[in-house]
Amino acid sequence: MSDVSDAEPPRDRPGGPPGPAAPPEAIKAVPVRHYGRWLGALVVLALLALLVRAFVGADIDWGVVGEYLDHDTIVEGAMATLWITLVSMALGVVLGLLLAVMRLSRNPVLSSVAWGYIWFFRGTPVLVQLFLWYNLSFVFETVNLGFYKDEMNDFMTPFLAALLGLGLNEAAYMAEIARAGILSVDRGQTEAAHALGMSNTKTMRRIVLPQAMRVIIPPTGNEFINMLKTSSLAYAIQYDELFRANDTISSRNLAVMELLIVASVWYLLLTTVFSVGQYYLERYYARGVDRTPPPTPLQRIRAQLTSFRVRSEVTKGVRV
Repeated sequence: MSDVSDAEPPRDRPGGPPGPAAPPEAIKAVPVRHYGRWLGALVVLALLALLVRAFVGADIDWGVVGEYLDHDTIVEGAMATLWITLVSMALGVVLGLLLAVMRLSRNPVLSSVAWGYIWFFRGTPVLVQLFLWYNLSFVFETVNLGFYKDEMNDFMTPFLAALLGLGLNEAAYMAEIARAGILSVDRGQTEAAHALGMSNTKTMRRIVLPQAMRVIIPPTGNEFINMLKTSSLAYAIQYDELFRANDTISSRNLAVMELLIVASVWYLLLTTVFSVGQYYLERYYARGVDRTPPPTPLQRIRAQLTSFRVRSEVTKGVRV
């Protein structure tokens, strides 16, 4: 008589317990081939190589480019460009916020004045406005502020004309940006602040503007970078900024293309630095909305390298 323990357990018998299931077969992951992407990348790289080859083989003295990149006149012009951009943008932001509040005011005089200001300065070119301020002596021979009196030609320097022309024009655009940011905040929060006894000024300063900054910061950063490049128009009113410094040197040594490349390198350097700053500023103000803030450029590069390494290992495993 055989031992009961040696008997095989019933397998799939009617009414009996099911037998152990067979292990699932391993899935072979085959990455999808994106031939269109590789073809597009090859075409772009080929065109880029042709462009680089054309410039390398062109009649350009790259030694002159390297020589004047850190020339005193060019560096001073770049610093003047940076300075006029900063002060003009500060004037534009402050005045733009004031105009946005005036535009949203229930007072018809304040809203009408703000609308007229925005209509005028957005409707005329920046270059025209620069010349209007620079040639103000044709209208007013002297400036008399009560505590200060002087000839308009001495008072309206190229720097002051550039500041007024760029800053007041920027205020019109910043007013619309700030107005859009203020309107993006839910009106219920303003009503709740008023119910708690907060004044309109305190509500705007503590409740509305901090939340509106998330909407205001991205276009403001773009406006700053645009201002950095638009400041080159101040060359026309004799302000010694980067482009004028470039033109002064090229008119002496006739290296026009070389000095234009030098100016382009400086503009690219300045815009790149402030673009990175704008990114981190946007990331800071997005903390209250995004539970996980967007990755930094270094984190993106690290993630791309990790993803590329994983794809390479998967491809090798499939081939084996």
